[in-house]
Amino acid sequence: DKAELEKRIDDYQMRLSAGDGNLGDKVVDIDGCAVLAARIDNIDRKALRKAMDQWRDKIKSGAVVLATVNDDKINLIAGVTSDYAERIHAGDLVNVVAELVGGKGGGRNPNMAEAGGKDVGALNDALDKVPAWVQERVAGK
Repeated sequence: DKAELEKRIDDYQMRLSAGDGNLGDKVVDIDGCAVLAARIDNIDRKALRKAMDQWRDKIKSGAVVLATVNDDKINLIAGVTSDYAERIHAGDLVNVVAELVGGKGGGRNPNMAEAGGKDVGALNDALDKVPAWVQERVAGK
């Protein structure tokens, strides 16, 4: 039935996003602040949100920016742990990436924000800029 099929799709997307061992290799340490900026394609926004929550919990102290591309549209989400929320606002963080991919977004919540974009070709370079942006905010804490 339809509900069972949707549950199986959700489960598959969660395994795809949370179980991706390659993401753990992308976590960098910046003065004690763990930063993950990564792309997980072919998952929906709900699964992207769950993946961000899981990685934010997993890194314990730092910031996570995840992106997915579906139908040439980019969905972005940023999450920041409470101990860094004053220095790294999630809305500002997600907007750094969004502006580089022809999009916008953000939010007032310092711990989580979402955005979108259109320039899929610029996405990987935009994600690569996240650690330097974070470093500017956490240096000399």
